[in-house]
Amino acid sequence: MSHLGLDAALAAECGRLGLDVPATALPALAAYAASLWAWNERLNLTRHTDVETFVSRDVADAAAIAPHLARGERVLDVGTGGGVPGVLLAILRPDLRVELAESVAKKARAVTEIVRESGLDVPVHAGAAQALVASRPAGPGRFDTLVVRAVAPLGKLLGWFEPIADAYGRMLVIKGPRWEEERDDARFRGLTHKLTIRRVAGWPIRGRDNESVLIEILRRASP
Repeated sequence: MSHLGLDAALAAECGRLGLDVPATALPALAAYAASLWAWNERLNLTRHTDVETFVSRDVADAAAIAPHLARGERVLDVGTGGGVPGVLLAILRPDLRVELAESVAKKARAVTEIVRESGLDVPVHAGAAQALVASRPAGPGRFDTLVVRAVAPLGKLLGWFEPIADAYGRMLVIKGPRWEEERDDARFRGLTHKLTIRRVAGWPIRGRDNESVLIEILRRASP
């Protein structure tokens, strides 16, 4: 399928699902999807390799996060894999300052090429996101929001980021319907004393009888 044909297919699917995707974003979405799928033939980066699944899972997730980000925020996609949701956020919200972190070196190299082939200016960092975040605790490079999808259970995630909670603004984490069980496990393990965790949005997963949810994790204000 040509990029022009992919543009039209993506537009039709976004319209069918009621996703608010600007027409100006469609060429970049098409370029990204084409590059991601081509790289996926060499390296397992995504299972969402058709227009319907790409839009209903990947684009829908990014579109759900976007309204919760203020203009100009510096955003880090933790464990980006093939670039979701970070690359999509950069396309849908060009005002954001999006960066990607991936600890698996071969995936980091692949997503660097995907970003380049898509004509985007999105920095990609090979290595652990928590080390990158901890290296920028203040100043213009500090991250306002860490976005996370399909990386680890909340308990493991907080084990990485709760000790450096002073070094970033907040986390926005996409989870499934069992997120409360993960939250309760994290509480049992003593990982939430300094944090507040709340559900801020939910949206249905097409073809399934459940939903994705967006969880906001913030450091508690000092008394």
